[in-house]
Amino acid sequence: MKKKKMSFETNFWYAYEVENPFEVIDAFFDYADLKDYKQRWVEAVLYINKQEVYKKEYPGQVFVFYTTLRSFLKTCFCLQYKIKKWKVKQASDCKSIFHQGSLTKEEYANQFTVFQSAFADNSLDEFDFFLCEIIHLSLSPNVVEFDYDLITDYIHLVKMLDASQMMRESGIEKIKKHILPSE
Repeated sequence: MKKKKMSFETNFWYAYEVENPFEVIDAFFDYADLKDYKQRWVEAVLYINKQEVYKKEYPGQVFVFYTTLRSFLKTCFCLQYKIKKWKVKQASDCKSIFHQGSLTKEEYANQFTVFQSAFADNSLDEFDFFLCEIIHLSLSPNVVEFDYDLITDYIHLVKMLDASQMMRESGIEKIKKHILPSE
């Protein structure tokens, strides 16, 4: 049975459809940097509790932001399964707690575990719903009661952003299988 490839839908925000998840991460951070993504994400989340519309002057930017994060989540979902065949090249030792971002020491040592942890708590569909709800509510001029756990999913998304940026900076390499000589 042939495996079905997931579409990352990068053609909405990038020039073409990228099929490799590692290349999607590169395209994602070529499109904007980590600081910009985090800032826009915090702003969108803060606007769910305001009676104002996020990016009212140009809501199309919010749509593009939504599509980039949606592609990013799909990529992270695929990356959780790459832990057996790929590893992050040895990064330099963490000089300070600020260098590792939102990651624990264990997550900093192996960024693939961040994706596994996030998708152990939520499915891709649940993250997609969460993202859609945040964007929907940030574009609403009314404050709406939200009965969804925002904090956990917010933290997972920020950790995935940090982990993917660190993976990109350190680089990745295929794990070589050790072949035992026959006796």
